[in-house]
Amino acid sequence: MMGDDLYQEVILDHAKRPRNKGCACQFSHCAEGYNPLCGDEIKVYVHVVDGALSCIKFDGHGCAISTASASLMTEAVEGRDVDDAAAMADEVLALVTGKRANADGLGKLVVLEGVARFPSRVKCAALAWHALKAALNGESDLVTTE
Repeated sequence: MMGDDLYQEVILDHAKRPRNKGCACQFSHCAEGYNPLCGDEIKVYVHVVDGALSCIKFDGHGCAISTASASLMTEAVEGRDVDDAAAMADEVLALVTGKRANADGLGKLVVLEGVARFPSRVKCAALAWHALKAALNGESDLVTTE
């Protein structure tokens, strides 16, 4: 199973060289998230055009799992329509919390499958996805994992 090792190559690559990190020049939706357990802080910027995510960026700081999850998220949802991106967020949240048995259909996000076996890391992996959902829903309150 691909998710057996939490710090596998893809996770480390995205943690060391995060994709789409930095403030988006133009965005229509934004949300901030905070994980008090680990100290992860993230801001997700999304630009929606004609119902699709034409641009997504994140900024902030966090542990390797939090950063990698945010980086993987931006690659996975960019270009998708809003409903599809929100549904993917729900599926990934179910995966990392152990409520979904496998990562079938989630492509490269399979690397997050092993997080469910590390309860202290679940909130780290979930933070960016919660922030994405909040941004897409137009929520302005800080998203926390508590």
